[in-house]
Amino acid sequence: MRMATRVSLVSKAWDGAQVRKWLASRIEAARQDQIVADKQGYAAQDDYDKAAAEEWVCRALRIAADKDDQAVFADRLKDLLGQEDYPATGICDDRRFERYVRAGLRKLTKMTKTGEGFENTLRYQ
Repeated sequence: MRMATRVSLVSKAWDGAQVRKWLASRIEAARQDQIVADKQGYAAQDDYDKAAAEEWVCRALRIAADKDDQAVFADRLKDLLGQEDYPATGICDDRRFERYVRAGLRKLTKMTKTGEGFENTLRYQ
């Protein structure tokens, strides 16, 4: 007989300052990753688009993070996920870029629900 277990997720208290710090560190890391990928040329176009998408997501959320309100931040994420396209210049492949943007937004949605992950400000995650 299989027993179902319940796992309750306890979300951490929302820390707007930590979220802003995390966004700033991810923007800087994404810019560095774009520089490295750009120097590697054609072979690293995927890496460039991935880093550009991460920077786009973090920049799009900076204003919502300034409000220090988890609900406002979550609403902004929901609005961004509902968009049809994500305009950006200088990327290599629009479809790949948009796929990475949506993946980044889904990751941040999960992080926002639990309040966890924003303490990790290391460059490589």
